[in-house]
Amino acid sequence: MSTPVKLRVWRGDATGGEFRDFEVAAEEGEVVLDVVHRLQATQAGDLAVRWNCKAGKCGSCSAEINGLPRLMCMTRMNVFEPGETITLNPLRTFPVIRDLVTDVSYNYEMAKQVPAFKPRPREADGTHRMRQSDVDRVQEFHKCIECFLCQTVCHVIRDHPDNRGAFAGPRLFVRYAALEMHPLDTNDRRQLLQDRMGLGMCNITKCCTEVCPEGIHITDNAIIPLKERVVDLRYDPIWKVFRRVFGRKSLELAER
Repeated sequence: MSTPVKLRVWRGDATGGEFRDFEVAAEEGEVVLDVVHRLQATQAGDLAVRWNCKAGKCGSCSAEINGLPRLMCMTRMNVFEPGETITLNPLRTFPVIRDLVTDVSYNYEMAKQVPAFKPRPREADGTHRMRQSDVDRVQEFHKCIECFLCQTVCHVIRDHPDNRGAFAGPRLFVRYAALEMHPLDTNDRRQLLQDRMGLGMCNITKCCTEVCPEGIHITDNAIIPLKERVVDLRYDPIWKVFRRVFGRKSLELAER
């Protein structure tokens, strides 16, 4: 059974735009992206919207729905009240290309600056050995689908665009955490995080965690542990000596 739905969609490009009102039919069990596709097919054939998998795994269809950054393909129509106007606008933190499509290339430029994974030498028998607890710890970070919802809600760049060149943002901090906490990695990125990636700008409000569609505990499991490691590097003289003596294995020794 179809139901008429009121949509208020932002239309425009980098030079400006405005919200326009539409009424579109919605079928039972549909998500916002279904309704947007019907809008394209029936009333606004030139509406620009980015999407790919429609399964919540590509992160392409990010938008702000009634002011909340969400994935359109994972937002069911039945979460809205009957007769409620659904407002759609592009992610506000990034430059608009057209309509609901934004330029998120900033994230990829910052990703290019992440030092690559550098494994330690293999054991004498030619293998790498890791504890299961170490594997479990970084597995969460690999769930990121790069929807950049965490980036768009981060006030460090949302409210202060000038910080973009000096602040990696929560998505990239997840990437740094996945590498820094990997038991086989030998690269040390802590000085980079402090000096050029703006880790110290994050005041751990947890807004990034709240919008993550994959349920990654970005603040508690990635950002705070990174901050602790940077503090160890800069301010703890005993830990500094311990690390100098035992090197990268000092963390393993400390956990035993």
